[in-house]
Amino acid sequence: MSFDRDQIKQCIANLAASGIFIGTSSWKYPGWRGMLYDEARYAYRGKFAESRFEKNCLAEYAEVFKTVCVDGAYYRFPDQKYLSGLVSQVPEDFRFALKVTDEITIKRFPQHPRHGARAGKANDHFLNAGLFANAFINPCEPFRKNVGLLMFEFSRFYPSDYQHGRDFVADLDRFLAALPKGWPYGIELRNKDWLLPEYFGCLARHGISHVYNSWQAMPPVGEQMEVPGSLTNPALTAARFLLKPGRKYEEAVEQFKPYERVQEKNDEARAAGRKLIAEGKAAKKKTFIYVNNRLYTARGIKPVMPPPTLCRVAIWNSAVSTKTL
Repeated sequence: MSFDRDQIKQCIANLAASGIFIGTSSWKYPGWRGMLYDEARYAYRGKFAESRFEKNCLAEYAEVFKTVCVDGAYYRFPDQKYLSGLVSQVPEDFRFALKVTDEITIKRFPQHPRHGARAGKANDHFLNAGLFANAFINPCEPFRKNVGLLMFEFSRFYPSDYQHGRDFVADLDRFLAALPKGWPYGIELRNKDWLLPEYFGCLARHGISHVYNSWQAMPPVGEQMEVPGSLTNPALTAARFLLKPGRKYEEAVEQFKPYERVQEKNDEARAAGRKLIAEGKAAKKKTFIYVNNRLYTARGIKPVMPPPTLCRVAIWNSAVSTKTL
């Protein structure tokens, strides 16, 4: 099975015209060369220049897809120069999902080298709405029409962070009330036991979308969609297919790199993706769906297709398109 670039480009455009945006989590993967990317565009003195690829490949990505999740914003606050560099490479109808910087969403810094002396310490800026407005929203303001989703990713909390989920919901409620209005916000939560009416009700009061997420310790997206009240914003739905539930991130990275072929079916993700698109089209609401390299690939099977394949073999069928692909 091959990756028909032109056919997928047309399907993506048709879906985007109806408010359904499908893309990937990040885009700088050399393993997609020869399929999504033309290697010759990044050659320097007859060799593939990775620095040139990383700097310019978003423009080629945007020739096919209409949205992408910008993971880089999670690691540091984006400035206007960085955002301008992104926006300058895409057409006007392209929409970015920006992960909010972890300075806002981490309660205690993990024991990771990138946190330096702060590793293991409490984060004084956790849920700081003022800092978020100044350091994140202000740089985004000139590019507001290009922003499809601003997503707060909350990694799994432990009892040392919150003894009860309701305590997090109380803090979250105060934070959401203080956010600048009019932006498309989403919350990605990774404590499955906290998917309760109190949490969904909090988001609904503020018009914030629960981001359905496929992750190691989370229920499959399809199961999350069945939880009463999980559709917290009738005007905007978002989902991220990141990992097959039960699979560790480190394990997936080690198995799947360099992400150059799809070798494992994920019927649960396919069904959930089809349902998200069908519901989005029926309700005429904005729907953003992002797929990660770690969801859908593994060793041992031959079909060669890039990770965006979820868009081709998993989601687009007779439920969401005029023809079965």
